[in-house]
Amino acid sequence: MKFRLFLLISLLLITINCAVNPFTGKKTMAFVPDSKLIPMAYSQYDEVLSESEVLKDTEESEMIKRVGERIKLAARKYLKYKGMDDYDANYDWEFNLIESEQINAWAMPGGKVAFYTGILSIAENEDGVAAIMGHEIVHALANHGQQRMSAGLIQQGAAVVGNVALSEKEEQQQIFNVAFGVGSQVFGMLPFSRKHETEADEQGLVLMILAGYDPEEAPKLWERMKTASNGQSPPEFLSTHPSHDTRIENLRNRIPTARAEAEKIGIINFN
Repeated sequence: MKFRLFLLISLLLITINCAVNPFTGKKTMAFVPDSKLIPMAYSQYDEVLSESEVLKDTEESEMIKRVGERIKLAARKYLKYKGMDDYDANYDWEFNLIESEQINAWAMPGGKVAFYTGILSIAENEDGVAAIMGHEIVHALANHGQQRMSAGLIQQGAAVVGNVALSEKEEQQQIFNVAFGVGSQVFGMLPFSRKHETEADEQGLVLMILAGYDPEEAPKLWERMKTASNGQSPPEFLSTHPSHDTRIENLRNRIPTARAEAEKIGIINFN
């Protein structure tokens, strides 16, 4: 009974609190509204920058800003094509390069993007940086962070309901916690995250093409990423990301579709 009530409340929240993914047109969970999420993201971003060595006025940092601005304009052209001109009106886009050996880049809700210098050798060239940037900008625009937070709240709520329902059955409660913990991750949260990564890969291709970059560099980027990892990665079903091989194959197969979509929208010429 309690679980049914929780399920009913969750479905009601999903119906009431939702956003729209501009790339798919589908409604997405938004339990934490932008009015709260974006200021939180900006605060976290500023904290990271204050604790890091942010590179300014270097050739590499200028490239990050240049690529970010080009793909931001491409994204706006995409949004206009979709009839969503004002979608990122409350975004304050920012692109920074941080001195660090980490092979990583990330984007916050609201348009705050960070690259670490460690990923530049993997990117290898500006087209490689554009593949990463397109991926991160899709994360920022598609509400992926908001969706993960919302899914996490559902996961936590279901765990609480299960524990309350079994509060007088300690042994069954322990079994439930182990089973639910593993099951909700392997069959829920991890596939959810991998889906977001695939979407960011695929739609990022469209944005980099619209910005005038070569999409053929995207699968090459992941080939280099695979080489750099030395095969040290968990099985795909236990990972938040698709395997390198899955991403490489998917990107190669997706390029013709991405080119066709970009041609319909109209490629931006920066030359």
